Amino acid sequence: MGVRTDLENRFDFEIIDEFLDHYAMMVEIMEPLIIDLSNRDRFHRSIEELFRIFHNIKSASSYLKIESMVRLATFVEDAFEQLRTRDVPANEETITWLISVSDMFMQWHEDLKMDNELSKIHFSLLILPDMEDA
Repeated sequence: MGVRTDLENRFDFEIIDEFLDHYAMMVEIMEPLIIDLSNRDRFHRSIEELFRIFHNIKSASSYLKIESMVRLATFVEDAFEQLRTRDVPANEETITWLISVSDMFMQWHEDLKMDNELSKIHFSLLILPDMEDA
C-alpha cells in the first residue's frame, strides 16, 4: 500500500484531493522562487513566499500525519527565520541546498502521484549550509 492509499483510507477523499492539488502548485513554484533569492530586488518577496509555502506544507502534512514531510518542512522553515532577517541575497551554497530540498519535495510529489511509499529524506538536507556569506 502506498502513501496515497494510506491517506485515502484515513481521511476523506476531498481533503486528500485538495492537499494534492495545493501541494503540486507549491512544489511547482518552489525552484523559481529559490533562484530569485540570489536577486537583491526579488529576495524579500521570494523569501516570504517560500516561508509561507513551507509553513503551509508543514501545517497540512501535520494534519495528515505525514511525518517526514513535517520534519523537513519544519527544518527549512526554521532556516528561513535566519534568512528573513537579512538584507542581502542568499549565497550560492544556500540556494544549492534549497534546490536539493525542493527536489526532495518534488520526489514526494511523484511518490504521492504514483502511490509509492515516501522516499527517505536525504541526509545531506539535514545539514544547514553557511548562510552568512553572501
